[in-house]
Amino acid sequence: MNTWMHVALIAAVVVVVVVRRLRGEPLNARDLFAPPVVLTGLGLWALSQEHGLRTGDYVWVAAGAALGTAFGALRGATIRLEERDGVLWQRYTGWTFLVAALSLALMAGFAVLAERNGLAPGARPVQLSIGVGFLGEALVVGYRALSSGIPFAPERRGSNPSLSSDRLRR
Repeated sequence: MNTWMHVALIAAVVVVVVVRRLRGEPLNARDLFAPPVVLTGLGLWALSQEHGLRTGDYVWVAAGAALGTAFGALRGATIRLEERDGVLWQRYTGWTFLVAALSLALMAGFAVLAERNGLAPGARPVQLSIGVGFLGEALVVGYRALSSGIPFAPERRGSNPSLSSDRLRR
């Protein structure tokens, strides 16, 4: 798959997730964790395909991943969780977008700094950056959801009982 097609696919996934969460959507474990796990996995796979990366490249990647996860966690703290029809719903707020804009600007600055310090271009997979941000968000939202005592929404298609909120609380 060429680079532009790959970027377009990732952008489409991000847009769908953001639009759904802006409108508000039932909060279920699969929708909360699947996109960040898939994107992070794809990013790690892309990173593993790069040859000739040095220790310094991996240090920058790890620092960027930690920073992205932290910004995602901060964003996750701004998401509104509420009960509707006896289950949890999530909705992005204005604060969510403010944190997202600030983190985007700071991560762009981090990328420029990394590039100026010699980070290999192949050590910056876009899907890894997006994935770890969404993963940080999902971890905070998941924790807040479990702490609320309100059940996750049921899966829409082909429910997986091993991911039900009752099992996640155990």
